[in-house]
Order: sequence, then structure tokens, then C-alpha cells
Amino acid sequence: MAYRQKFIVLSGLVAALFIVYILTLVFDPDRLKSRSDLYVWLEPGQKDRIDGIVITSFDENVVLARRGGEWFVSRNGKDYPARRLRVEDFIEALTKRAPYPLRSSSVSSHERLSLTAESSVRVTVTAGAGLPLLQLLIGQEDIMGRELYLRREGQNEVRSGEDIFSTYIRSNPLSWYNLRLFPDSESGALDLTVVQRLTVYPPPAYDGEATPPRIFTRSGRTWIFSGMELADPDMAMVDNYVRDIINMTGNDFEDTVNASDPLLNDCRLVLELGNGSIRTVRIGPAVEDGRRFAAVSGSDLVYVLPSWAASRLFPEPGYFEKN
Repeated sequence: MAYRQKFIVLSGLVAALFIVYILTLVFDPDRLKSRSDLYVWLEPGQKDRIDGIVITSFDENVVLARRGGEWFVSRNGKDYPARRLRVEDFIEALTKRAPYPLRSSSVSSHERLSLTAESSVRVTVTAGAGLPLLQLLIGQEDIMGRELYLRREGQNEVRSGEDIFSTYIRSNPLSWYNLRLFPDSESGALDLTVVQRLTVYPPPAYDGEATPPRIFTRSGRTWIFSGMELADPDMAMVDNYVRDIINMTGNDFEDTVNASDPLLNDCRLVLELGNGSIRTVRIGPAVEDGRRFAAVSGSDLVYVLPSWAASRLFPEPGYFEKN
């Protein structure tokens, strides 16, 4: 009987201690403060509504616009394809709930923390013609250089948070361009498996004579060659070559050359795809530093190919031989 009474008493004590422990966790000041510090600048449910982002800084503004499900960089009255994944990552940063503790509610702190309209970087997120979804002012770093001070336009509250924005707000428009000659390769819509034939028209020889085209035709998982004599072809090298062409990127767009300019008829690449479509890349002769201009059928954009990238487009036949 005494044992049973002791057991009941001890069980009651254990239960009471457990309840105290739970209450301590629930009402712990540090935990309550941590939860109260969680904040989001733009609710995640607004993601699909976003159709424009403007980053207004001291150097050059970045204007991003979504049309037909695709993102573009608008510059000098012209739209250039934007890096979709970079834009989506930026939106993710804006809609991420994270610790942003309140640092001040005083207007006097705005100038000191570079959060006035004149001293801050402004991020404006829009959805249609109505009021912006968000106008975020981003100020200076904290003394450790790890956090940024931020506030909403029209509100006095200043918050700070981990610096996840500088990589986006302190970069020029070039960093937002999707400079792939085939922008749909970024999403995987165009990859090696859909290429059925590649015809390569190399640049003229040094004496001006035309070089015969080289043709790569898919046959199952291998390739059949025309225009080249290969004793022991390396199919993996051909795959890598075709993949390099699909993922080829420029280092800028060229506005002084029109996509229909005969200058771009020095050499070309023709890709025939499994859906029956054809993509043609027309490439001009080498200019200073070995750069070449290139245009892709169906687009009015002209890309600048750096010399190292252009040189990889027309390897000698021996490149495809097994070592």
C-alpha cells in the first residue's frame, strides 16, 4: 500500500514538472521574441501575381517585366530575356519569412541608416496597373557587415535582417540577362535528347575557300557523320559538343548590328529538332579580340560571343576521335 502511495506521489510530481517544463518552453521570453522577430516583406501567396520588379539604385536601374510567363529585362526601350532562375530566387528572398527584428520606429533613424528616399535602394514589386504590392527601401549594412537595414515605403518601422539582397540590388542589368543563345535551355525544354541532326558550316578557310559542312545525324544513342572521316569516333565527345552548342552563352547583347545583317553569314549552325522545328545560328567573322556576333532564327537579338566560346564551335575532326 505504501509503495502504491509513493508511486502516485512520484507520478504526480513528474507530471507537474513536465507541465512546468512545457509552460517554460511556451512562454520563454527568448522564444517569444524569436517568434515575434519573424517577418515577411511580401506574402508568398502573391508570387503568381507579380508581373514587374524595378530596382532603383544610384548607378543604373533594373527593370524586370513578366510577359507570357517569361521574364525580360527592359532597357533602352528594348526587351532582353532575363535569367528566370535568378528572378525567381529574388522573389523567393522577398517572400521568405525570416528573422527581421524591429530596430527603430523613429523617423530620425532613417537618415542615419540610409533609409531615406534619396539614400536607399528601392525595390518596387508590381502586379498590374494598381498600387505596388511592395515598395521596399534597403539601406546600409550593420557594423558587422552581415545584416541590412530595411523599411517599407510609407512606414517608419526599421528592421534588420541577414544580407540576402545585395547580390541582386547591387548588380548591373547585365547580370540579369539570359545570354543563352537558346533561352529555353535554361529550363531544360531544349536539351541534347531533342536534337536529331546538327549541320555545321565552318568559317571559310584562310585562302577564302568554303569548308564543306559537317553533319551529325542521330541514330539511336549514337551519331552518323558526314563531311568528316573519323576512324574511331568518340560518341561522348559528340554529345558534349552538341550539349555545348545548346548551352552556348554570349557575354552581352550587341545593339549596333541588326539580326538580319549579311555580316552574320560567315558561318552557321543548324539544329533540327525532334518536333520538326529548326534552329539556325548565324555567326559573323571574328572582330577585335576574336569576338564574333551571332543571331538565332526567330529572334531579333544579336549576341556577342567571346573568342574562347566561338573557337569551341568549330573544332577540327580529330576532336571527335577517341584518344
